[in-house]
Amino acid sequence: MSDSLSSPQQSATVIIGASGGIGSALVRRYLALGDCETVFAVSRVPPTSSFALSGTRLHWLLCDSSQQEVNRVAAELVSSGLNLHRIIICTGLLHNEAITPEKSLDKLDPDAMRAVFDVNLVVPALWLAALVKPLRRTAGSVIAVLSARVGSITDNRLGGWYSYRASKAALNMFLKSAAIEYSRRAPGVKLVSFHPGTTDTYLSSPFQANVAKEALFTPDFVADSLVKLLDDVQPDGELSFLDWAGIEIPW
Repeated sequence: MSDSLSSPQQSATVIIGASGGIGSALVRRYLALGDCETVFAVSRVPPTSSFALSGTRLHWLLCDSSQQEVNRVAAELVSSGLNLHRIIICTGLLHNEAITPEKSLDKLDPDAMRAVFDVNLVVPALWLAALVKPLRRTAGSVIAVLSARVGSITDNRLGGWYSYRASKAALNMFLKSAAIEYSRRAPGVKLVSFHPGTTDTYLSSPFQANVAKEALFTPDFVADSLVKLLDDVQPDGELSFLDWAGIEIPW
């Protein structure tokens, strides 16, 4: 990190999973804000050409999903000396070329389940573990993790999508426990589990046919909603499970 980033008075936003639809929109949104001096974008792949002219405020860090790499990048973020004011974890897996959401128990595939849990639960968990000690003296910071309404056990009326539902429910439980520990070790940090709604990204693209036009959100709309929501929450030692409109979702 350069010496120009060493002032503790400056604030920074960290977007983890910055190459995805929502992650990219969040990077653009925070770069557009005048009150955020630095944006750290973390992803497995380099930035697209659309970020080529973003200037010196954007710092793109490459990181895979291993614990060693997460710890390395977390240490690099901390070494910047900046106040990590907002940390948003946007990693998520619903489907890919080899994985499809299961509609019945007959379709369960152990390898696919492990892959979904790794992305949706293990990766965010590694980041929360890597950051709790460095953030112990931080005040007013928020860590938001993209969850999903389908991770709500109370709200589950349709079944199916076993791996995705279970991984998001497990994520919520992990975040609840992490919020309790953060309240002791880093009490100035607020944790949020965020449901973005059905967003027009690769994750939802095969499943948009039955979604009403007004219920399919753009990544920019979701990013704007999340930015506003995070400005309204305060550290209280609790995990909040909120949707894009700031409405609480039942566990």
